[in-house]
Amino acid sequence: MAIQWFPGHMNKARKDVAERLKDIDVVIELLDARLPASSANPMLARMAKGKPRLMILNKQDLADPVVTEQWLAWYRAKKQTEALGMDAGERAPAQRLIAACRALAPTRGGLEKPLRVLICGIPNVGKSTLINSMSSRKIAKTGNMPGVTKNEQRIILADDFELYDTPGMLWPKIEVEEGGYNLAASGAVGRNAMDEEEVALELLKYLLVHYRSELAARYKFDEEALEGAQDWQALELIGKRRGAVLSGGRINMQKAAEIVLTDFRDGQTGRITLERPEEWAEWEKRAKILAAERAILREEKLKEKEGRKQGSR
Repeated sequence: MAIQWFPGHMNKARKDVAERLKDIDVVIELLDARLPASSANPMLARMAKGKPRLMILNKQDLADPVVTEQWLAWYRAKKQTEALGMDAGERAPAQRLIAACRALAPTRGGLEKPLRVLICGIPNVGKSTLINSMSSRKIAKTGNMPGVTKNEQRIILADDFELYDTPGMLWPKIEVEEGGYNLAASGAVGRNAMDEEEVALELLKYLLVHYRSELAARYKFDEEALEGAQDWQALELIGKRRGAVLSGGRINMQKAAEIVLTDFRDGQTGRITLERPEEWAEWEKRAKILAAERAILREEKLKEKEGRKQGSR
């Protein structure tokens, strides 16, 4: 199952962002530190091409610190790009962000040339919470469901620093399948656009390879109990451990999946990152090959259809 979610309000947000970008000096993109590439919006990258960018790996306190450093280095290696890690509940982050933005646009500043910054991010990445921390007062609505912020907001952080907030936004087609599952696991995708059991199984598949000890510790297993276990077996074990049992001893897999996803999203499973730079490169490469194959297949079907039309004349 491919994960796709682009409701109507996101299409409106895309148009609003495209219009606003004409007057913007720096773009801040807020990423989830647990999925730094999956949560980076390729549509925004295209629209903001040529603009200095500040990539914020938010919720780094929930992510694997070693992998976070790899991602920070990966983003900093890009042109006109700075990257910072930030904790989900960090207090008074404004000065760090303002300083980074000023360094990216050194010719802007002062009352005659105020620095204009656009902040974007996927749904449920913590953008509204960050803005409230930066402004020292509650301006943006916050919540643990995607789509809380619906309209653009203008926030003055300093006399010559204007911040424009935008609604959380995904993109029309998620090409990298693993990225779609990671977005769904993080809570960035609406529940009606995914199968929670399938997403939990994909999450467990990754955790069994990279974070088996954290998984065992969270659900109080001996690590050996997970040795060689497949994703569905791990989900059954977790369901049994947490009492998600139906009549006849059957495991309520839906309930077990909800437990796994909630624990991951809340950071209860441990400090986990669902992708590494080298993994993302492989996933992206494979996605491009599959897209090219699908394009060839569509072209062949169109030619075949056209041939049948010609033959019937």
